[in-house]
Parts: sequence; structure tokens; C-alpha cells
Amino acid sequence: MNVPQGRPRGRLPFAGAVGLAILAVVVGLAAFAPLVAPYDPTSQVLRDRLLPPAWQAGGSPAHLLGTDGNGRDLLSRILVGARLSLLIAVATVAIGGSIGVFAGVVAGLRGGRVGGLIGRLADIQQSIPFIILALAVVGVAGASVVNLVLVLGIGSWFAWFRVVRGEVLAIRDRPFMEASRALGAGDGWLARAHVVRNILPSLVVLASLWVPQAIVYTAGLSFLGLGVPPPTPEWGRLIADGTEAIADSWWLAVMPSAALLVTVLGLTLAGDWLRDRLDPVRRPR
Repeated sequence: MNVPQGRPRGRLPFAGAVGLAILAVVVGLAAFAPLVAPYDPTSQVLRDRLLPPAWQAGGSPAHLLGTDGNGRDLLSRILVGARLSLLIAVATVAIGGSIGVFAGVVAGLRGGRVGGLIGRLADIQQSIPFIILALAVVGVAGASVVNLVLVLGIGSWFAWFRVVRGEVLAIRDRPFMEASRALGAGDGWLARAHVVRNILPSLVVLASLWVPQAIVYTAGLSFLGLGVPPPTPEWGRLIADGTEAIADSWWLAVMPSAALLVTVLGLTLAGDWLRDRLDPVRRPR
């Protein structure tokens, strides 16, 4: 009987290749945005206001994606906005991941009342819609990059907590853990020596999946006026400003929306591919 062998080991699927290519381009452009951007994203040239993209009648090759109502180059603002969006997303994942991993390890190793209390706190926060919580906190604390990062980071810790606690519970009673305890190892040593090493692949995958979500949440809050304050360019703010004149100047909303869509799609595809590579059940043979 012929047994199908599946994908050959090492072959990169098309979706994964597309995702990694988009990720590489976006990260490269974001990292070198000040050098790649043709103009200062906040510089206003009123005589060039509302120029359409270069390929449309009335457009200028000097402004490939056109300009906004203040004469600012849209391509430059999108490139600089990509850098800010990625930085906010990475900071959000770092804060939420740090809190969630610590809480999950403690709850998984200690269990009992400590684990139950942390679990109840996670249940309470999860019962509140994330976007509603973010709107409430940012609305009270004020719109700023720091407040945005804090509310998104602290508001996402429970997702990390649940994954980490489940992983820790799965390995807590394994023989190598019992042997270490018999030799006098404490919870801190167990966490450093065994737990982190075993849950690291799950953490990498979870981070790759939360970065695009953080970008979407950032854009959504900025779109509602509770994210990055102007004149700092950010994709959600650019989309919000563009929708006010979308009937006459469609490019102001469409171009940053396309940048957001492509970036989130690329990050999601790359995260799915990474999950397949690190998950021993889904990994190709």
C-alpha cells in the first residue's frame, strides 16, 4: 500500500513565502522609513494640496501616491506610519506577553488559590470586550502613544496567560519536573530551566499572531480619534482623515487602507507558516 508522504521537508509553501516576503518588505521599509520617504511627512506645501496619484490625470511624478489636504506627501506619511504601527505592535506584544507569561507560569506551577485567583482575574477581563475596554481607558487617560501601548499591552495579557498556563499544566507533572523537585529545585529554577524552554515555540507563534492584531487595534483606536494624536502619521489616523473627503480624494483613504490590509495579511500568513513549522503535529514530514 502506498502511503502519502505529504509535503517534502523544508519546502516553503506558497502562502508562507508570500507572507515572509511581505513581512520582509514592510519591516525593511519601516526600519528605513526616514531614509526611504521622499519628503518630511509633516511638511505642508499648500500649493500641492490634494494632488491625485501620479498615474491619474492631474497627478505629479514627484508625489507617487498623491498629497493630502495640507499638501503633505501621502507616500511619506504611509511609510513613517508603518514604522510607528510596527513599534506600537511590538511594544504591545512585549508588555502583554511579559505579564501573561509570568502570570501563566505562576498559576501553572503554584496552582491552588494563587492560580485560581489569577484565573478569575483573566475571566473578568475577558468578559469585557477588548475594544470597549480600550476605548474607555484611552478616553479617560487621553490619547497618546504611551497610553495606547499600555492599554493594548495590559488589555491582552489574558490571551497569553491562558496559553502559557495550559502549556505549564501539561508539563508540570512530567518525570523530569518531578526529578528536579526531588533534588530540591524551586519554582523559580523550574521555570527558568524547564518551563520556558518547553513553551518557547508557543510563545513565538503567539507573538507572531498578536502583532497583526495589535496593528488593527491601533488603527481602529486612531480611526476613532483615541490613538496616536495628530500630526504624527499613523495608518488609522490617515484613514480617518481620508474618509472625510473620500468622494473627491479617494486616494487619501484607499492608500493607507491598502497598506494596512497588505501588512496584516502578510503578518498573518507568516504567523500561520511559523505555527506549522513549530507545531510537531502540523509540521510537514
